Amino acid sequence: MNWRKIKLGDIADFSNGINFRKEAYGKGIKLIGVSNFGNRFYPDYNELEELREDIVRESDCLQTGDIVFVRSNGNKELVGRCMLVDNPTAKVTFSGFCIRARLKNIEEQNPMFWLYHFKNQSFRKAMSGTAIGANIQNLSQGRLAAYEAEVPNIDAQRRIADILSKYDELIKNNQMQIKLLEEAAQRLYKEWFVDLRFPGYEDCKVIDGIPKGWKIKRIKELGEIITGKTPSTIRSAYYGGNIPFIKIPDMHNVVYPLTTEVTLTEEGANTQKNKFIPKNSIMISCIATVGLVNISAEKCQTNQQINSIVLKQEKILYFVYSAMKQIDKLLDGIGSNGATMTNVNKKKFENIELLMPTDGLVYRYNKLCEPLFGKIYSLNKSILDAKKVRDMLLPRLMGGTLEV
Repeated sequence: MNWRKIKLGDIADFSNGINFRKEAYGKGIKLIGVSNFGNRFYPDYNELEELREDIVRESDCLQTGDIVFVRSNGNKELVGRCMLVDNPTAKVTFSGFCIRARLKNIEEQNPMFWLYHFKNQSFRKAMSGTAIGANIQNLSQGRLAAYEAEVPNIDAQRRIADILSKYDELIKNNQMQIKLLEEAAQRLYKEWFVDLRFPGYEDCKVIDGIPKGWKIKRIKELGEIITGKTPSTIRSAYYGGNIPFIKIPDMHNVVYPLTTEVTLTEEGANTQKNKFIPKNSIMISCIATVGLVNISAEKCQTNQQINSIVLKQEKILYFVYSAMKQIDKLLDGIGSNGATMTNVNKKKFENIELLMPTDGLVYRYNKLCEPLFGKIYSLNKSILDAKKVRDMLLPRLMGGTLEV
């Protein structure tokens, strides 16, 4: 297979995203911002915020085949991440902290191939200027345009993209199944505990909107609340071990975060032993991006943006998880206080009140949810396995060491 060196600026055009004031938010044009990237390959159009149509020019809208990068952010780990715009469900634009790359001729260069190329570690090495592909300090149109890479012809590009995309299709299908299973658990929660159509509701007396035997409890009454912390980042011996260290980017689109971008060594984790949380703790993001909810799959630690509930009783696990999924707007409200960044501290979080049904009803809900969450865990594991195979193939296919 023949590979030739090309300069990215010769095959693509670039544009920075739009800058706007907060008054620009409204209904009209969907907006891709830094918080929407995570580890995604494609945007989740359903989660995007919107801007008013009158402040977005047609030339600022994205189209199928565009690749959007994070160009700058206070969190350097996010700079250089990218997503491929693929059949958007409505008009989409992108924020000023992003750069759009648009291939000049998709008959000669395959957008999906380039997406995988930009996900490869060799690209991060080139952009970061380090041998290990560490954090990229900033990304500009000029740096992207000057980037050189050896790539195969269009037919080989399509074959490589096809091989890798099969794993992404499997991942996408599993994510859809997880979403349906989660929705089933949430529907049952809403029917029983919001609409009060629980088993036996016909014969249950309701006083001031509260069924007989139900109680108001604060979150801290359900278990210990642990706010995470980050060990010293200047001590390299604290990082790269086997202990998961969960941060907000790890929490997107999963119930169980089975893999994390950062891990801790025992030495690092033991500098803050009181920050360990056990398996089946409930983690809730409470700073900046609030309202993400995960269940820990093993003993781990989190950073300071996450509050965790270490439950006194595991048999209320899925009830409390479902309840936490309902309070994102409440978290946003109590954490704003006019500040630029939403922050729900431990005291605010642990004093949030929940309506707790009778033990029997909670245990019954939990029992019904057990097979749903068991299947979700299996699907999360399957997604992780597919990502491992894809990521193993990626550098070999991009480096030309694996024939296609």
